[in-house]
Amino acid sequence: MGALRFFLLQLLSFRLVTSDISFIYNGFSDANLSFYGASHVTHRGILEVTNDASKLMGHSFYPSLLRFKQNDTEGHVTSFSTTFVFSITPKYPDLGGHGLAFVLISTKEPRDCLGNQYLGLPNLTSNAEFSTRVVAVEFDVVQNLELEDINDNHVGIDINTLNSNRSEPAAYYTTRNQQDNVSIDLKSGAPVHAWIDYIGKDKLITVTICPYGMPRPTQPLITFSVDLSLVIAEYMYVGFSASTGLLAATHSVLGWSFRIGGKAQDLDPSLLPTLIQHQKVVHKTSFAVGIALACATLALLVICAAHQVAQRRKHGDEALEDWEVEYGARRFEYSELLEATRGFGDENLIGSGGFGSVYKGFVPSTGLEMAIKRIAHNSRQGMREFVAEIMSMGRLRHRNLAQLHGWCKSQNELLLVYDYVPNGSLDKLLLSTHKKFLNWEQRYKILIGVAQALLYLHEECEQRVVHRDVKPSNVLIDEDLNAKLGDFGLARIYDHDINPQTTNIVGTLGYLAPELTKTGKATTSTDVFSYGTLLLEVATGRRPIEPQRSCQELVLLDWVRELHSRGETMNAIDTELESYNKDEAELVLKLGLLCSHPRPGYRPNMRRIVQFLLGDATLPELPLDVHLDVHGPITDSSDGYFDDSNPSSGPLTSTKSTTSFTSFEQKFVAQTSRVTY
Repeated sequence: MGALRFFLLQLLSFRLVTSDISFIYNGFSDANLSFYGASHVTHRGILEVTNDASKLMGHSFYPSLLRFKQNDTEGHVTSFSTTFVFSITPKYPDLGGHGLAFVLISTKEPRDCLGNQYLGLPNLTSNAEFSTRVVAVEFDVVQNLELEDINDNHVGIDINTLNSNRSEPAAYYTTRNQQDNVSIDLKSGAPVHAWIDYIGKDKLITVTICPYGMPRPTQPLITFSVDLSLVIAEYMYVGFSASTGLLAATHSVLGWSFRIGGKAQDLDPSLLPTLIQHQKVVHKTSFAVGIALACATLALLVICAAHQVAQRRKHGDEALEDWEVEYGARRFEYSELLEATRGFGDENLIGSGGFGSVYKGFVPSTGLEMAIKRIAHNSRQGMREFVAEIMSMGRLRHRNLAQLHGWCKSQNELLLVYDYVPNGSLDKLLLSTHKKFLNWEQRYKILIGVAQALLYLHEECEQRVVHRDVKPSNVLIDEDLNAKLGDFGLARIYDHDINPQTTNIVGTLGYLAPELTKTGKATTSTDVFSYGTLLLEVATGRRPIEPQRSCQELVLLDWVRELHSRGETMNAIDTELESYNKDEAELVLKLGLLCSHPRPGYRPNMRRIVQFLLGDATLPELPLDVHLDVHGPITDSSDGYFDDSNPSSGPLTSTKSTTSFTSFEQKFVAQTSRVTY
């Protein structure tokens, strides 16, 4: 029995890890591939990794593991070569959607991949959790600032990350002179021929592309030195990956050849399926008929233009202004948004506040449901918020930010168009009387998402953005319970090396950092204070300020501090949570106290906060008897802050002297501010 079992295991291993290291598909009608998500083969033999529906993900892999390291002792990666013909056909011409990737990957079923801008591949968070090994060559047609893309039409090499290690605008060289290159529009829908080669002895990857039908260029587009033996496993899968977000496209592969240990066999053009192209048909007519048709066409264009102007005036549509051209995404016509919301009817109203109202509506030109934010009429503050939101959001791209799609300014109407998020805002899920219960795992995921959004705003985008109004009602929750930070009407933008100036004190009571009342300066540290209050809210299920039966008000921050001083911090956890991760819950409560420290110098920055939440750094133990007096004076110096002479001045008291505490604070601040990677 033992021998038979060993034989069966060996047979199974032989079937899973193929010794066939060369294959070619001139069309995919009879191809033996593994398909996941939206990926499939059409009746014409074309491999569609995704079609042009939104928020899809598709993977197509050769079904067996391939061996890339032949020498077990040294572990060098053997040379390999591949060539394929692909096309990207956007649903909306010229908008991309998001791109296709050729991949070597350690699993056929990568976890936590998303139907959005990540090409169907593991993003930074999921890859850190599941340690998927990926080498990808991306053909990307959307510029993602989060991933530091160079433009919206490029080829890149990605090693275990979607931030390309090397990328170049899509083009091909007509000679060996690298100045003589011709651009290729990857999102034109026309087929593109690609070659990817790894030379093992030289540890070199080359990528070459050109329009399908041309001979292979002698000069590669990209030549990149990398030792793949440090990256990939002995056995890997090969194939294609793509995804669509709100920008959708059909990602197709017409033919594919692959080989390990030599040059991939050339594809046979006569056997490849053809894409259906809509060709312009020109009929020869007499000169007189041509002139007549031209005149008729011109007259028709004049009539259409006049009708369009009349419609725009009727519905109040206006011309673009300079600031709109510079800072936004797309300008919507007022008439389209009016129709989408059924005249801004009450049945489409999904929220309202001091800024105005938000309506749900189906916008025909996008094919999607959108959230349309209508700024209050005749408000100078509304106009300032409108411009601020476009300036803040027009260039920002992050998975945890509400995506601004465009705007409309028509006479006295100011409208912003966002993704429609079906679960609404976090406060309605967490704190309303009709709340949808969130378990601990979902709450922790939301907190990480908001922290990552703030990290991007504070440190990773082109200019520093201070949100100034971080609170649950401004955190939207999508269908997968991912957090989307929104409402940038109060945001301020600064260059990274510029100190913020004094401004009007704006925000929401309970989330305002105490130094704002003295300096009037909104900084990244004031955002951290607001986020600290958010941490406490999510963990406790309480609002920052709540009325009590004794006609007094419970101040959430003071209450948690008092419990912490008695060593009862965990008593603050939401009583409706039946189960939760004790270590995570304690971290959230203590981190909330630290972020809400009355002295800005003691608060960690958002990069450090993200490290704490992801477990990449350990939060130092908070002392029980620190006197955190939110009512005392706030100064730039730490001397005399812990006022032990007046124990009743705050919710916590200390039996230690100011001098002894100063040394502890300096050590604690040093620990919490040290950044590691």
